[in-house]
Amino acid sequence: MATNTNIPFEATHPGTLIKDELEVRDDITQKDLAMLLGVKPSFLNEIIKGKRPITADIAILLEKTLDIPADYWMKFQSQYEIDLAKIKEKNINKIKLIEIWNIITQYIPVKYFNKKGYLTEDIASNITIIQEIYSVQSIDGLVNKFSEKKFAFFKKSEKLQIDEKNMIAWTSLVEFEADKKETNTFHFENLPQLNRELQEIFFKNNNVLDLVDKKLSQYGIKFLLVDKLEKTPIDGYSFWSKNNPVIALTLRHNRIDNLAFTILHELGHIALHLKGNKGIRFIDLSKIEENELENEANLYAQESLIPSNYWNDLLENYLPLNDTVICDFANKYRIHPAIILGRACFEMNYYGVKTTIDKKLY
Repeated sequence: MATNTNIPFEATHPGTLIKDELEVRDDITQKDLAMLLGVKPSFLNEIIKGKRPITADIAILLEKTLDIPADYWMKFQSQYEIDLAKIKEKNINKIKLIEIWNIITQYIPVKYFNKKGYLTEDIASNITIIQEIYSVQSIDGLVNKFSEKKFAFFKKSEKLQIDEKNMIAWTSLVEFEADKKETNTFHFENLPQLNRELQEIFFKNNNVLDLVDKKLSQYGIKFLLVDKLEKTPIDGYSFWSKNNPVIALTLRHNRIDNLAFTILHELGHIALHLKGNKGIRFIDLSKIEENELENEANLYAQESLIPSNYWNDLLENYLPLNDTVICDFANKYRIHPAIILGRACFEMNYYGVKTTIDKKLY
């Protein structure tokens, strides 16, 4: 049997009906009614103001004096008490939700989630979406997020200022969005071919992000771009989402060379470190103290973007470097000039050399 679970905005006391009846009747006053009921005027006034209930005795007397059935008065009183209880419960629940939300806001960047459109004016729905984003069932689960060693394979550097709250928010949001994203089946043996096709996209540098997204999806890799927060110096993040690897970027630097290296770095983690270990995660932080696994991913990216035999050709036949030489070499091997310049700056200290090579991502 269905029940009415609607909660009224306010509870209406049956005393309001007495007041309404007295206002429309010319033949009886409130004082007259009190006398007919056998109660003091002050007693009746308290009923009218909702300070006293209508009892069975009063209901019978009201039936005789106002010609309104006693059972109607009793049902009115009963509904009033039910509505009061519902309103009280609603308020208690609302207070509980506010208390829960006040605790949650200590652990999440509210402005960031507001800006991204995840939060509304409804506290209950906000609590639900935050629990979904952080993959927790309760406040305790959220708090425990901050005691877990979430990223086992990077070292914090004293040079970096990292906001733990923002870092966990970003990675949690990435994992939440990755879980919703569908893509093709992934096969490790297809990675070399993927790398070659990505290189062509980087070389042309036109509509790169859209093409990279489609290309990675074609090969079964989920690709996400998620805005960074303050004190989260993240370039890339790689991990498993169900049966697919994920590459997530912040695009802190809008440069083709940075994008290409970061994507290939994360592909290095996928190729070398994620195989056979679906619980591992790699987060690529700027200026981080390198470890063996990060170095391996760096070498993978370096070799994928400019293979050793290509680089040796440059060292043997294209020095000293200038824009014309770099562009000639770039066209020969179909590598974007900014990628070559970036490696030359890093390995050969070419940072001070004037250049017109466009590094911007298109």
